[in-house]
Amino acid sequence: MVKDKGTRPEKADLVVQEKAAREVVSTLGKREFLEQFQKLTKGFAADPGNPGSYACEGCQRCANCMFCKDCDSCFTCTHCTRCELCNNCSHCVDCKSCNACAYCVQSENCSTSAYLVLCRNLQDCNYCFGCVGLSKKDFHILNVPFPRTEYFKVVGRLRKELGIP
Repeated sequence: MVKDKGTRPEKADLVVQEKAAREVVSTLGKREFLEQFQKLTKGFAADPGNPGSYACEGCQRCANCMFCKDCDSCFTCTHCTRCELCNNCSHCVDCKSCNACAYCVQSENCSTSAYLVLCRNLQDCNYCFGCVGLSKKDFHILNVPFPRTEYFKVVGRLRKELGIP
């Protein structure tokens, strides 16, 4: 099968196009610049593509994610559901702006943590419930430390009462 050389621009053509585009952009005034910027922004917001993602359902603007559902603007996440603006997370649900977290639920702005529920701004924490602003802590409820076995008893009861699976 012979490829048609006319369907793909040569490198020299691309260089000429880039140079022409630079000339146009360099002469834009404030109004024209803002109009072009707005067009780019609308085009990005309107494109729900998920480049590099695999087996994601209902996701928008995610990249390099796998097996996620209904997420928005996430990057390299796996098995997450309804997360937004998360990076490198796994098995999280309803989280926002989390980084390198796993098995977190309804948490925001947390990083390198796991098994958080209803937490905000935690870093390097595990098994926390309803905590805010902790760093390097485990088995806390409302920022109060608990022994491991008591933690799971209290959290089990609270999850049922709050309707959190």
